[in-house]
Amino acid sequence: MAGLLGCRSSRQALNVQDDQKFCHAHVVKALDDLTLGDSVDYSVVPRNIAPGDSMWTLRPVTAEEWCSGFWPGVLWLDYEATGDETVKQQAAAYTLGLRSILDLPVYDHDLGFLMFCSCGNAYRLTGDPVYKDIILQTADSLATLFNPAVGTMLSWPRNVEMFGGHNTIMDNMINLETLFWAADNGGRPELRDIAVRHAETTMRYHFRPDGTCYHVAVYDPVKGDFLRGCTHQGYSDESTWARGQAWAVYGYTVVYRCTRDPRFLDFACKVTDAYLDRLPADAIPYWDFDDPAIPDAPRDASAACVVASALTELVGYVDKDHAERYSHSLTDMLTSLSTPAYRPADDCRSVLLHSTGHHPVGSEIDYSIIYADYYYMEALNRYSRLKNLANI
Repeated sequence: MAGLLGCRSSRQALNVQDDQKFCHAHVVKALDDLTLGDSVDYSVVPRNIAPGDSMWTLRPVTAEEWCSGFWPGVLWLDYEATGDETVKQQAAAYTLGLRSILDLPVYDHDLGFLMFCSCGNAYRLTGDPVYKDIILQTADSLATLFNPAVGTMLSWPRNVEMFGGHNTIMDNMINLETLFWAADNGGRPELRDIAVRHAETTMRYHFRPDGTCYHVAVYDPVKGDFLRGCTHQGYSDESTWARGQAWAVYGYTVVYRCTRDPRFLDFACKVTDAYLDRLPADAIPYWDFDDPAIPDAPRDASAACVVASALTELVGYVDKDHAERYSHSLTDMLTSLSTPAYRPADDCRSVLLHSTGHHPVGSEIDYSIIYADYYYMEALNRYSRLKNLANI
């Protein structure tokens, strides 16, 4: 992977409309693959493509499959960019195929990923109250994971014994948007209080002084005391797992948008700067910033996509100096992702190459992964609107 290093890309090389057309072509091919005669099996969704392969590996739609909501989300984002009615119809069908998950006991915090990436986009683009009802129910379910003694949601109920306490992972920051949205759209007002408390507690204990984050924070479930920071998917407890840092950038950007509390804007900038300061020349991170195998370590394009999408928002909230840095960094990221180094061949159904799922257990290393495509397409759509507004 050292050959990806290259020089920093130029801003003039980015053509968002062409990139959106590329995404659309691959989405349509994938949809064709999933259509058997006149029928589609909505109980399975794309998850990943191994290096050298071209077709999506499918996973069943379950609460345990945390990525189930990204494929419907991809379809909604493609519809937003293209207006393709066939894609819209499939997006709706796949989205409604997730509803049965809400009839089950709450498995973990990923319920927010499952339902907001799908139904959140669906409601934003259609206004159909069916999707709103699903989001409100999702928020109430997520709130059952909140421990007021700790001040955060329990991320993985199944792993309490393994971590030795109430575990909260950085990924959980993304799911606060579901709570904020519900509180602002007819849900219980206390959902906002839970989201703010979770963000405050995470800000206090989940980060090192330099703004880098632990993947996991462990708390005493009764007393609420912070016990330790550690990792589950990073290189080591004290290393900076790239996607974990990306979740922090995205999460605190959303928290500021939903609260307009300057504490959260300052913190969003701090964790963003900590991420940007560690990037290699092409602006796409290695899977962990502290892997001693760098520059021969795998990259994680998915982390770049998450941060790029967040920066399309954050650039509009910050002062001039930060805005200049963030807009240049954003464009560098999207430009690199559109080059042959990260773009698959035309016969591949994914949009991006070179993401890393769970490196410590050898899972999805240097794969195409559905959430990378989701956040890339979200970033492109947002950038297109931002470019029109701010002429960056």
